[in-house]
Amino acid sequence: MQAAVVCLVGALLALVIKRGNPEAALLLTLSAAVAVLLSLAGSLEVLLDFLNQLVEESGLSRDLFLPLYKTVGIALVVNIGGGLCRDAGESALGSVVETVGAVCALLAALPLLRAVLSLLLELMQ
Repeated sequence: MQAAVVCLVGALLALVIKRGNPEAALLLTLSAAVAVLLSLAGSLEVLLDFLNQLVEESGLSRDLFLPLYKTVGIALVVNIGGGLCRDAGESALGSVVETVGAVCALLAALPLLRAVLSLLLELMQ
């Protein structure tokens, strides 16, 4: 709830400031986003602890979970980067960021996809 309020207040202030100083409005938006992301640090630690526990208790190799982590990280960065490009009035660059992110996510997930393919081929024989 607090994150939504900070984002809403930041967006409203940026909207008011945008007419006179669009650069300051963009910096205000970025500041609100950074403040919200920093407030999530504690929650992120809890999530990472759970994911580590999941890896340990599943008995699966950490190498199988690494592509998943990378893909989620890429998705988050691309989502924020594309939104920032659009906020700056560069929607074409936002689309390019998202396209590059999709390719990078597929490349990061490639080892996991290969492991699934190998498992399927073994099951078919």
